[in-house]
Order: sequence, then structure tokens, then C-alpha cells
Amino acid sequence: MEVLGFGLAAIIGLSLGLLGGGGSILTVPIFVYVMGFGAKQAIAMSLPVVGATSLFGAASHWRSGNVRFRTAIFFGVVAMLGSYVGARMAAHVSGAVQLALLAVVMLAAAISMFRSKREATNMAEMQDRRRGQKLSVPLLASVGLGVGILTGLVGIGGGFLIVPALVVLARVPMKQAVGTSLLVIAMNSFSGFLGYVGRVEIPWGLLAVFTAIAIAGILVGTHLVRFVSQWALKRAFAAFLVLMGALILYQNRNVL
Repeated sequence: MEVLGFGLAAIIGLSLGLLGGGGSILTVPIFVYVMGFGAKQAIAMSLPVVGATSLFGAASHWRSGNVRFRTAIFFGVVAMLGSYVGARMAAHVSGAVQLALLAVVMLAAAISMFRSKREATNMAEMQDRRRGQKLSVPLLASVGLGVGILTGLVGIGGGFLIVPALVVLARVPMKQAVGTSLLVIAMNSFSGFLGYVGRVEIPWGLLAVFTAIAIAGILVGTHLVRFVSQWALKRAFAAFLVLMGALILYQNRNVL
């Protein structure tokens, strides 16, 4: 099943390149249900994949001037702390609980994608209303900590949570929020991975090939993005996430 898994790695990269995010949430299900790894091992392996692909995407946004480093460092450092703590907490949580939580996150991400046009308008309105207010550093830090813990527990980047936080709470323009979020995701993914090192066995060769294929998929997706409707793609991908999330939740229903 490794060949199929590597093929799906290209799909992850392709979706990241086409949609600008979201595709990495499929990494854990691919490792578990296609390549046969255990839940904890799959979550640990997903973190460097998510981190490396996000870092690659952040570099592209940086060249376009769409990364706010000071904001990324503040939010990212807090998220890194949360991610490391989340990875350590995972030792006290069963793999089935982690997969069930991942399924819930997938459903939440799908809802966010279905509502992306409306949410973009709502975030812009909320940003305008907060423009004269003082920046809420504690609230921003709390969101960063929460996203980090979620990353460490279930192996996802959390861009669908980070972007709104940057736009509404840190008043970062949408384009810069996307680029900045990718750098934050890279930071907290690598921190979460450190929390798993020594606790699970990592097949480094397979992981390197999987990550390289995902990054190659990003290159292709970035090239093709101008030829496809992002709104239609997001709706189709969101529907797929609903299906996958429901199946994973059903398979781990005993923990509910």
C-alpha cells in the first residue's frame, strides 16, 4: 500500500497548492488507513510533513511580501509551547480518542470551507470594528496556545483557526494572514514533533519520500491554481472532508 500512500501524498501537496491550505489534514488518515501505521505513530509522522510543506508555502508567500515575521514569531512561539505540551499529553490519551478528535476537527474545517466566502466578509467586518480597539495580546496568545495543543494532539496545522485569529485579533490583512499562518504552522508542527521524538518509532526514509512528493505536489498545484475555480474546489474538498471525518468518527465511535 506504500505506492498508493505516496500517490496520495501528491494529492495532499496538490490540494495545498490549489487551495492554499487544508490538504495536510488528510495526512494522518492516509498514514493510518492506507499505509497501516498506528494512530500515535501516524500523528507523529504527520507533523514533519505538515511542517515542511507549510514552510515551503511560507517561503513562497515571503517572496511576495505576505509574511509578518513579528506576528508569526509571537503567535508561533506560543503555539510551539502548546504543540509540545499537546504532544506530551498524547501519551495519556488513547489513539482512538485522538482519531475521534481529528474527525471532529475535519468536520469543523469542512464547515469553515463551505462558509469561506461569507466568513471572509465577516472577518473583514470584524476587523473594521476592532480597528480602533487595543490589540488583545492575552486573547491572541490563548488562541495560539489552543491551536498548538490541538496540533500536538491530532497532527494538524490548524490554519482554518489561525487565519481568522490573525485577521480579527491581530488585524493582519487576509493575504498576509495566510502567509503568516503557514510560518506559524511550520513552527508549531516541528515543536509538536519534538514532543513525540523518542516515544514512537519514525521510519525516516519513508517519511522523507512522502514529504518530498507532497512538496512536489505543491509546485504543480501552485502552477495549476490559475486555471481552476478555488470556490468550486473548496466545496468539493469540504464535502470529501465531511465524508472522511464521518467515517473516522464512526470507526472510533466507542470513545464517544
